[in-house]
Amino acid sequence: MTINARELLQAIAHDPSTSGSALASRFGVSRAAIWKQVTLLRAVGVPIAAKAGDGYRLTHSLDLLDGDRITAAVREFSGSTCPIEVFWQIDSTNSELLRRAQAGVVDPAACLAELQTAGRGRRGRAWHTPLGGGLAFSLFHSFNSSMSALAGLSLAVGVGIVRALGDFGYTGLGLKWPNDVQVDGRKLAGILIELGGDALGPCHAVIGVGLNLRLDADAGKAIDQPWVDLASIAALPVPDRNLLAARLLGRLLDVLGEFERKTFAAFEEEFAQYDVLRDQPIHITGGIGPRQGTAIGVDCRGALRVRDARGEFLVDSGEISVRRLKGAEA
Repeated sequence: MTINARELLQAIAHDPSTSGSALASRFGVSRAAIWKQVTLLRAVGVPIAAKAGDGYRLTHSLDLLDGDRITAAVREFSGSTCPIEVFWQIDSTNSELLRRAQAGVVDPAACLAELQTAGRGRRGRAWHTPLGGGLAFSLFHSFNSSMSALAGLSLAVGVGIVRALGDFGYTGLGLKWPNDVQVDGRKLAGILIELGGDALGPCHAVIGVGLNLRLDADAGKAIDQPWVDLASIAALPVPDRNLLAARLLGRLLDVLGEFERKTFAAFEEEFAQYDVLRDQPIHITGGIGPRQGTAIGVDCRGALRVRDARGEFLVDSGEISVRRLKGAEA
């Protein structure tokens, strides 16, 4: 008999001192099979402790994603929703929605996953999230406009994430152009937007979000840049993952509706409040780079404004990387 990993995890969470023998009897397998599955769950970040005579237990609570709960909470918060599907394991939530777009789906939809085997970040980076240690989700939205009208969308999405986290009391958040949510220069969340359709319209966007909730040192070793999680940035309890996912989706649905009506210009002033690059010396690679200058904000289309000895110039996102110069103050 094959053990369902989610059901095993729920059984351990429900009874904090359940024994290997009891679990083996419940699932109709050997104790060795239970141990093997527990080992696999630990490998993806599940905090399971085992002690002879005391059984298996979680070292801290773990909220598994529930599509029905998320849907109900989104509807209660924003008054609107979209089909929401939760996967135990998938290659990438963005990839799943891109496949649906290729199959002709045009209605809004959201996809969440407990585990991603090929989670992706911007510029080909991998995105690592231990099971239960973060949120990984994607949102599909169609636009009647051209792709060029979607300039600045990642910045507006960042504003939506900050709004959602602010609903739970989180402050001190910053937005790093074009796609990161940061705290004190460390990455809390990342945004990956992939466009499709007709360049002149209609078109669509698949908006991927990865957010760190609670990462341990081992999980952090796989991340190639300074990072932070919700558990360490404030004296606040980490929100229930389902409620947090619902609030994020609700805020983003509102943002997408406003963006479609008003473009990024509607978010320009709010983004400026969180802009961590403003007035900072930066180094630009790719596209027009390498080039150095001082970031001086963004324009109404979401392009980065930079000033150097030759004057002001604009940087569009594309495949460009922007870094603060070493030694520059945060």
